[in-house]
Amino acid sequence: MLVFTDRGAGRPGAFRSGAAVMRHWVSSSLWFCAPFAVLLVLWAVLVPYFDVNPRLFPHLDAVVQAGLDGIKDGTLIQHIGASLLRVTVGTLLALVFAIPLGIAMGVSPAVSGFLTPPFRFFSVLAGIAWIPVASLWFGYGFGAITFVIFNAVFFIVTYNTLLGVSTIPLQVRHAAASLGAGRWAMLTEVLLPGALPNIVTGIRTGLGFAWRGLIAAEMIATNVGLGYMLFVARDFYKTEVIVLGMIVIGVLWLLLDRLLLAPIERATSERWGMVQRA
Repeated sequence: MLVFTDRGAGRPGAFRSGAAVMRHWVSSSLWFCAPFAVLLVLWAVLVPYFDVNPRLFPHLDAVVQAGLDGIKDGTLIQHIGASLLRVTVGTLLALVFAIPLGIAMGVSPAVSGFLTPPFRFFSVLAGIAWIPVASLWFGYGFGAITFVIFNAVFFIVTYNTLLGVSTIPLQVRHAAASLGAGRWAMLTEVLLPGALPNIVTGIRTGLGFAWRGLIAAEMIATNVGLGYMLFVARDFYKTEVIVLGMIVIGVLWLLLDRLLLAPIERATSERWGMVQRA
C-alpha cells in the first residue's frame, strides 16, 4: 500500500526529483518525436528533388496549406469533432454493456459456457464487417457508425473483463464472503478492482480497433468525419487533403493513446495490478 506524507515537502531533494522527472519526460518525448521529424525532413527534401507528381503524392507545403485552410473555414474542426464524438459515444455504450457481462461470465461457469461459443463467432465479425448491416438498420449517419464502434469495443472489453475476473483467486473471493461481503461489496471491492487492469487493457486495445472501424465506416455511411474527408478528397484527386487526413488520424490516436490511455493503464496496473512503484 502506498502511503503519502509531506516529509519531503520543501526539501531540495524533492525539487531535484521533480526536475529529474521533467528532464526524463522531455527527453523521452523528444526521442519519441525524432522519427517523425526525420520523416518530415525526408518528405520536404525528396518529393521536390524527384519532382513527384502532386496527384501521386503532395508536397509538404501543400499539406500544411490544406490544414490551414481547413482550420480557417472550420471544416477540419467539424470533421475531427464528428469523429471524436462517435468514438466517445460508441465506446461508452460498449463499456456499459461489456463490463457487467464480462463480470457475469467470470463468476458464473454456466453463463460463460453458454456465451463463449457465440462470442468466439461474433468476435471475428466485430468492427467493419458490420458496416453493410449497420447502414441498413440505422441508415447513413451517426447510428450506423456508433454501432460499428460499439461492436469493435464490446467483444474485446468483455473478454478482457472475463479474463480479469477469472484470474482473481477463489481464496480471495471466499475470504471476502466469509468476512460478510455482500454482492455489492464483492463487486466493488473485489471483482472490479481485481479485473480493472485487464479492463483498461481491453479498452485500450478496443479503441484501436474502433478507431480503424470508424474511419472505414465514415467512408461509406456518413457525410461528415475524417473518413468522409478522405473519401471525398480522393474523388477530386486532392492528395494533399488525403495525406492531411491521414496525419490528423494518426496524431489524434497518438495523443489519445499516449496522453490518456497509456497513463491510465500504467496507473491502474500500479494501483491494482502486479506492478509496484519503486
